[in-house]
Amino acid sequence: MNHEPPCPPEFVAMAHAMADAAADVIRPHFRKRLAITTKADASPVTVADRDAEAVMREIIETQHPGHGIRGEEFGACRSDAEWVWVLDPIDGTKSFISGSLAFGTQIALLYRGTPVLGMINQPITGERWLGIAGHDTTLNGEPIRTSDRSTLDQAIVYTSALEQFDQPRRDRFAALTAKTRFTRFSHDCYAAGLLAFGGIDLLLESNVFDYDILPQIPIIEGAGGVVSDWQGQPLGDASHYDTVLMAANEALHRAALEALRSCP
Repeated sequence: MNHEPPCPPEFVAMAHAMADAAADVIRPHFRKRLAITTKADASPVTVADRDAEAVMREIIETQHPGHGIRGEEFGACRSDAEWVWVLDPIDGTKSFISGSLAFGTQIALLYRGTPVLGMINQPITGERWLGIAGHDTTLNGEPIRTSDRSTLDQAIVYTSALEQFDQPRRDRFAALTAKTRFTRFSHDCYAAGLLAFGGIDLLLESNVFDYDILPQIPIIEGAGGVVSDWQGQPLGDASHYDTVLMAANEALHRAALEALRSCP
């Protein structure tokens, strides 16, 4: 396990409260006819996205007004604070709009730029993944572990959105998946949850943002997995990531990197 400073229990409780509040906002809108707005980056947004982030931000401002916030819908404030919350009210808005369960609310807490808490909450099914630095990842309070499959021919691969890959990255992704058991698409943050409890083995992303990825890092690492870019470098704290590779274990991570490098 890593050696980051412990995450205070009150902040863990606060993350749970935010997930509960966001879920209460989201559930009444699920599988309803919603007005859909297109943002500047061409991604869709609904009233559920905005209201869910607003209620989470209100909790932060009420309980810890000195904390920073970086949210998908309403941007950043106090982003140079020691403690910063990263919020994605609905990761997988396209899934949410189309009635799929492959979406969730994501919450990360950074301490001096390092994610020390990550949460994925599926507000319809009630599944909640929690990763805290120095602790085992849990799913609804029960410890979980990534799979022990260590070779590519055994591996199940997921990615959220192949359309986010440019052609060279599509070629590299294809070189990898040609060696694996099978590949599935469009599961958004739910795929990270599947990786954490051992249902899948590799998760690859491209052209994603901090609120997409930072909540997943403590969850994957706390379950025994490995997170890096496609070159094997740590991700660090950034607003955007060109590539992300999440693997169930070190052996599979090495095998995936070798396959990705095999394509020019």
